[in-house]
Formats: sequence, C-alpha cells, structure tokens
Amino acid sequence: MTRIHDAFAIDGKIPAPDETVAVVVVGAGPAGLGAALAAAKAGRQVLLIDENPVAAALAGTDVPLWFGGRATAALQSPERLIETLVENEPLIADCFEAGVDVRLGTTAWGLWRNREATSAMPRAMLGLSDGTAATTVAFETLVLATGARDCALGFAGWDQPGVMGALAFDALVTRYDAFAGQRVVILGSDELARNTAALAQARGIAVAAVIEVRDVTQTAIDGTTVLTGHRVIRAEGGIDGVEALIVADAHGVESTIVCDTVIMAVDAVPAIELAEVAGANVTTEPLRGGAVIPGGAGEILPGIWLAGAVTGLTGSRDAALEQGRNVMALALGETATLPAHADEFDRMAYRNDWLRAFVATSPDTTMVCQCEDVTRADLIGVQPPKYLERGEAICKRSLGTLLEDGPPDAEQVKRLTRAGMGVCQGRRCREQVSLLLAMAANLPPKSAPRGNWRVPVRPVPLNVMADWQESAAMTAGWDVWFGIRSQWIPYKDIGTPEEARKMAEIQGSGHL
Repeated sequence: MTRIHDAFAIDGKIPAPDETVAVVVVGAGPAGLGAALAAAKAGRQVLLIDENPVAAALAGTDVPLWFGGRATAALQSPERLIETLVENEPLIADCFEAGVDVRLGTTAWGLWRNREATSAMPRAMLGLSDGTAATTVAFETLVLATGARDCALGFAGWDQPGVMGALAFDALVTRYDAFAGQRVVILGSDELARNTAALAQARGIAVAAVIEVRDVTQTAIDGTTVLTGHRVIRAEGGIDGVEALIVADAHGVESTIVCDTVIMAVDAVPAIELAEVAGANVTTEPLRGGAVIPGGAGEILPGIWLAGAVTGLTGSRDAALEQGRNVMALALGETATLPAHADEFDRMAYRNDWLRAFVATSPDTTMVCQCEDVTRADLIGVQPPKYLERGEAICKRSLGTLLEDGPPDAEQVKRLTRAGMGVCQGRRCREQVSLLLAMAANLPPKSAPRGNWRVPVRPVPLNVMADWQESAAMTAGWDVWFGIRSQWIPYKDIGTPEEARKMAEIQGSGHL
C-alpha cells in the first residue's frame, strides 16, 4: 500500500532540539549538585541548570519563592548575585572544575516527551530560557532536583510587603546576602520554623517571637520566645510594609509584636511542576507535603528521575546531597540505596490548622489571590474579579450551587474566579484555595481539590518564547493546527461537495 504523508499534519514539523546532552540536572540545590557531580565523576557529559539568581522582576512577583518585598536592591545586579551565589555554595565551583556545564539564571519552563497528545515530539526535551532566548535541550537522563516552594496562607494584612516565605528568607540570606529586614516573627514551630529561627539568629537578625497555633511546639526551638496556642489577628504596616503583628492567646487577649517581617514557616510544598507537565502521575500524601509524585526519589518516567525536596524529602543538607548522588548512581546503572520516606508528621493537617485559625480571625474580605484581587468571599461565592462585570445570574452563584453537581473542582473554580491565574501562577494562593474549598465542602485536607500545572511553569515573556524560526514546512501548514472549524476541512468531507464549498470559503488549502 502506498503511504501518503499529509503535508498539513503536525508530525515532522516540530523542530529538533537545539542541543543534546547526555545528562541534564535541573536545580543546583544539594540534591542537584550531588547528582551532577556524581555524573561528572562517572565521565558523563553533564548540563546543570538553575534559575538562581532570580531576576528582580520575577522576585517582585514572588516567583519562584515568596519573597514578600523583602529583597534589597542587590537583586538589581545579576553579575554580583552570581558571584555571591557561587561564593556561598562551594559545590557549584566544584561542578565547574569537574567539567559540568553550569548555567545559572536559566529557567526550565517546559518538559515534553513523546506520549498521548504530544506524539509528534521528535524526542523528549526540556524548554529553557535565560531571559533573552528560549531554547530546547534533549537528554538521555534527566534529574529533576527542583526542590520545594513556599506554602502561603493568608491572614488579615498578609498582602503587604514584609510577609514572606521561609524558603525565600533562606534564599535571600544564604544565597544572595540580600535580606532587607532586621526583626522577624516566625509562624510555625516545626522543623522548617526551627531552621528559620536558627538561620536568623546566626546572621544577627532579631527573632521577636515564634508563633504556634497549636497548644504545644512541634519541635524544640532554642534562643527565642515561642508563643503556643496563639492566633494571628492581623499584620499592621505603613509605607514600607509590616511594622507589627497583632496576636491573641487562647483567652483572646491581644498583644502587639513589633517587627518588620513576618515569615511563614508552616510548611514547604514539593515543586512538582516539571514532573507533572511531563505526564507523571500525581497523588496526595500528607506526610510528604501534599501533591507529590508517587514513589518519591527514583525514576518516575523513562529517563526522568527525581531527587531532593521535590520528593517531599525534609531534613539535612547532607541527606539531600546523598540522595542526589544515589539517584544519579541508579540512573547510570550502578548500585545504590534510596531509603523510604520516614517522616510521620501530617503536614497537610498542620497547614489546615493554621488556615482554620486565620479564617477564624480575619474578615471575608481578606485577600486570597493577590494577583487577581480575589477575596475569600469571592472565592467561596465563586465570583469573578471585580474588574469584570457581575450580572444578576452570576451573583446568585456560589460554591454551594457548584457542590450540587459534585465535589469541588479547583480548575473550574479557577476559571470562574481567576484565583490562581495571575503572574505568580498560583504560588501564593494554590494551597490555601485548595484547603478553603475542602473546608467549604466539609472534606478532609487529604481530599482537598487541587489545580494542575501547565507549560510554561515559569513566567516567560512572549517575545522570548516566540523568538523562533519556523521551517518552511511549518509555515505552510500552521493554519490548520488550531482546530477552528471554519479554517479546516475534516477528513470525512474530503472528496465530497462539502470540501469544495469549504475550500471556496477558506480561499486556500485547508486539509487537516
């Protein structure tokens, strides 16, 4: 049988990747550095990319971490930041010396492989951007050591400069030497909060208090006042942001804590964005931080491996470094052991306790999605942003009316309210939106609905993404790929009078 290739089909039109590398590692934290050094030691060609130093514009929109307006002007000098970053992380210099191709300030914003809905991909490839151009790189082995991101939970006054995440605080202090605050209050008392307090004290930053909503601390925190059984009432501030935090004890007695920064150290969230858009399964495991890839560290898709905090791993730097080395050893066909996840702390229940306390002490006008100005009342009422018209029918809508059709759907609510559709891509509201929907539907935290990640998983300017030279074959066939019914002719109509009619209407070729 003679095979005829349809010139308007998409297969064969996606260009080959710009480069091919044997081993690619995403993330220059301890797990990624351990993996890259192990691969280089084994004689492999290695590309290590990391989005740090983050551009000041991204940091201003709290991407990838919740910086909360507490970065100094040092972020405006990327050359100085690279020097500081390498100076503060000696293993990066070790990677250079080992022959690793290290690219700092480079974002991985997409990951594709040949599968359902992307079967025309010539091969698996990673989308990269250095802020000026977008490129693709193919690989034999890819290790995603993408770490974790801050878990943001909203209370009255949280939407002002000076309220930030614990991971962002760590980055500004240890990577960039660019933290603008002097006196902090830490929310939470688990391991993350303990490490945050210890870091602040070691760098001469005053810790005014550690606040714990539960009646007992979740781990021992030395050298500072820990207020257990306390709730946050509101953060008060002025032109430069936070100036004080108002809290109340179990009897409702309020007190004022003078500070310039409030650090949310309740939890961190595994950064599974790239793994999910590549097609990895996602499950909810409260002990590992919520939405995670099943199985943890190891191979999750053919040639794609996970290591470090993205797996839900918590603990020491040494543990992450060792896991990165062991994951790379397995990826290269060597023998290594990956211990099972041993944490017994229910992180989602802890987040839920904090959010319930915030809801109890803050008004319904409290912001949930800062990017789109969606309040908690808007979210539960399933109302569009205030810059869109709210007709009579829309005002009658609520989460209750949606629940009549089944459990809450985070993607549906996002489309109706735009919560999570801003430039931060939901990093400041994703977890709280999920838990708020679960609360309203009387669901346990583990059953909280969650939204999906889509490419690009980082904000990338359109002029960077669109700077792409199309081939002649692609240019000739682009008009039929969008599936607009008026612009293409279905196969069933080819050879029928309908084909001639549509050809005349389109005034050109339009076969699908």
